[in-house]
Amino acid sequence: MQFIRDIYAEKMAASQPVISFEFFPPKTDEGERALLEKHIPALLAAHPDFCSVTYGAGGGTRDKTLRIVDRVQREHGLPALAHLTCVNHTRAEVRDLLGAIRALDCRNILALRGDPPGGGEFQPPPGGFTFSAELVAFIREHGDFSVGVAGFPEGHMACRDGKHADWGHLRDKVAAGADFVVTQLFFDNADYFEFRDHLAGKLGVTVPLVPGVIAILSATGITKFTQLCGAKIPPALRAKLDALGDDDEAAMEFGIEYATRQCEELLRAGAPGLHFYTLNKAAATVQVLKNLGLA
Repeated sequence: MQFIRDIYAEKMAASQPVISFEFFPPKTDEGERALLEKHIPALLAAHPDFCSVTYGAGGGTRDKTLRIVDRVQREHGLPALAHLTCVNHTRAEVRDLLGAIRALDCRNILALRGDPPGGGEFQPPPGGFTFSAELVAFIREHGDFSVGVAGFPEGHMACRDGKHADWGHLRDKVAAGADFVVTQLFFDNADYFEFRDHLAGKLGVTVPLVPGVIAILSATGITKFTQLCGAKIPPALRAKLDALGDDDEAAMEFGIEYATRQCEELLRAGAPGLHFYTLNKAAATVQVLKNLGLA
């Protein structure tokens, strides 16, 4: 299976954006069947370059994550990016997990600090990792993987020292061996441009900095989602969502339009690709790509 670092290199050389989708493992067997048999095939019709499969707080979905990674690669021939976190894992356990990932012919890992189950403050486990940069270096030492990391254009919500300090930590992750950065979702492109210019111009980061985008599906849903991940909703967007209220159909139509305009500007400004947070749904993301002429 192809390394994601090579996908970015090839597409950037051809002046083409890399398109990727993110899924999360559903809680129920019925939800997993719907994802694998309905939503993923619908998304794959848009011809993405790779997909990303989340890991759950504390690695609670580990087995489901690896099962989805395996099926996407075997049944669809699409490279999968397996998430791996520091939470609740010793170094020995991570070493075993890397063996399991390698056995699935999965060659790509997104290395994350991760969120503790049930929230609260992150505490490194005995014999584990304190920072995701340590996890990146460990993965590099224990196999030939392409390693991605997360970036936060607005700064990580847990970083009390501000976004510039957080971006310094990201530089450390890249220095430890990360090949590319996928950002948290954002709605104001100015945040991404400031993030990109600071990392490239002031911190010397040269790996692809890939913007994370979401097509809003409902006003209430995106409000809850952004509260969890720490992304802000700009005032003008907040006012529009408040006006739409509980009209989910209108909210999705508006969300598709907003994401399309956002992606157009990002691509014009040279973004190396687009990473879509799909929330395990296909229609809105596929329509955005159709609007962009990329589906």
